[in-house]
Amino acid sequence: MESTKRYERLRERYMNGDLDRRTFLGLIGAASLAYGVSSPFVREASAAVEEVRFDGWGGVVSEAFRKYAFDPFTAETGVKVVDGTFGGSDEYLSRVKASQPGEFNIAHLSGVFDYARYAQLGLASDLNTDNIPNLQYVIPKLTEVFSKVTDGTLSCVPYDYGTTGLAYNRKHISDDEMKEKGAKILLDEKLKGKISGWSAWRTRIWYASLQTDQDPNGATDMDAIWEAIRENRDLLLKYWSSGAELMSLLAEEEVYVTEGWSGRIYALQEQGHDIGYMDPPNGFGWQECLFVIKGSPMPECEELLNFMLAPETSIAVAEGQNYPPALDPTKVDLGKKIPTLPAFDPTGTLSGLTFADPAYWNGHEQEWSKQFGRIQKGY
Repeated sequence: MESTKRYERLRERYMNGDLDRRTFLGLIGAASLAYGVSSPFVREASAAVEEVRFDGWGGVVSEAFRKYAFDPFTAETGVKVVDGTFGGSDEYLSRVKASQPGEFNIAHLSGVFDYARYAQLGLASDLNTDNIPNLQYVIPKLTEVFSKVTDGTLSCVPYDYGTTGLAYNRKHISDDEMKEKGAKILLDEKLKGKISGWSAWRTRIWYASLQTDQDPNGATDMDAIWEAIRENRDLLLKYWSSGAELMSLLAEEEVYVTEGWSGRIYALQEQGHDIGYMDPPNGFGWQECLFVIKGSPMPECEELLNFMLAPETSIAVAEGQNYPPALDPTKVDLGKKIPTLPAFDPTGTLSGLTFADPAYWNGHEQEWSKQFGRIQKGY
């Protein structure tokens, strides 16, 4: 069946109530793999593909992909899905650069600085946005920050956004205490051994900037930042490196406070854990995109991206992963759940979120990532 008809029929069945959300998302995943993420070599739509690869952020998301998308897809088509996970974008990009062409198929990027790095490495494609009319529903700010990097063109579509804010156990830390101390609670001596943090150098420097009252996109006193990172390190139980580990540390009450990804914290709250969440002033905002790697079959990818941006599709995915979609809430009714998610902006302006300046962060990557690596090891 032609891909357009397949997508439209899936969507019609979902809207009519013939498919529940999980089945709908699973079938979307299968369609995505079939039409959007094969190797970059030109092929006929009916040509056989032995396997495709998907790499994502792990945890509950990967488990859902495997159960509701990958396994059903393999059972129906015989195509094996090799799925991998990564704890950070730096690690994944290193693996991609060391790989052979076609070894990695899907790039699920987080942050404009990642988009910029892929573009600088020659991995950017050039989407024909006329073939993606559902871009009209996307928050303009999210699209603009990507197109500025690639001189007005797009190699991705924005898909969701969130924050890396402060998660805390309300049994041990009150909401009032969090409001009073903000990011500096990660330097509180009385919580020694009950603090954690993400092992990503950007997050460590971002929060150290807040702790030293500096602009995270333009710090001027790096000595103070390195000292704050060392002070925080000495109070930690451990650094976490994946969303699954983050959730486990909080759920098992091994730690009482840490930075955390907004959607993962919402999932803990849904499970009944008394975990609070707050974004301090100038907290770390980010957006994820669906990136099309240069050499991919563009018409099929553009058609798939347009389908994924359709309001009913985006809303279903957002409700499943607990991150607000990139859709503009002034143009699209997002339902009841999405407005309750952390980081959600009902105005569609995202004026309350601070995003990383790609030129600033990528320009210091080599120096700062190396220095944080030394501190992480105890120097």
